Amino acid sequence: MNYGVGNLKSISKAVDYVGGHAKVTDDPKEIAEAEGIILPGVGAFKSAMENLKPYKDLIINANVPVLGICLGMQLFATESEEGGLHRGLNLIPGRVVRFPDWVGKIPHMGWNQIRIVKDHDVLDGIEEGSFVYFVHSYHFVTEDKFVLTKTEYGIEFVSAVFKDNFIGFQFHPEKSGKVGLRIVENFVKMCKR
Repeated sequence: MNYGVGNLKSISKAVDYVGGHAKVTDDPKEIAEAEGIILPGVGAFKSAMENLKPYKDLIINANVPVLGICLGMQLFATESEEGGLHRGLNLIPGRVVRFPDWVGKIPHMGWNQIRIVKDHDVLDGIEEGSFVYFVHSYHFVTEDKFVLTKTEYGIEFVSAVFKDNFIGFQFHPEKSGKVGLRIVENFVKMCKR
């Protein structure tokens, strides 16, 4: 979904590579008819939410799998502290907060491991301790029942979430090599059911 923020080319290439058919669009009718929706995201929470306003109800009421990547996942939260306090989509209860300065270099950027907390179809074939690629200064704080994976970076933080048909990754599957492509492939399979 093209809502003005995101790395559309790499995620659409990844979807096509694993046998899906990615269509980058900002047309609400096409989005409503899609078998799945991907919310990529690079940038600031507040401006992303403003750009998403015309699509908010469409996303909230989606009956297909919806994947949020990086900032796209953070938009699922109730609110974010980035640049002040801002309301999110409130699809998964929680708050997006900045890493404390003492964790080390911020943003958290590069390869890091995931610890799988809960089984889910989107993680089929993904091994415990797999390395994935991160670029972020903020992280999602939520209840354990919504957590798929966690990662260590000075603190243990949530690196993947889910609730109903909404799945979010703090890392970038499209930049995470074979592991990321497997996750994208699993998501595509979920969309075809």
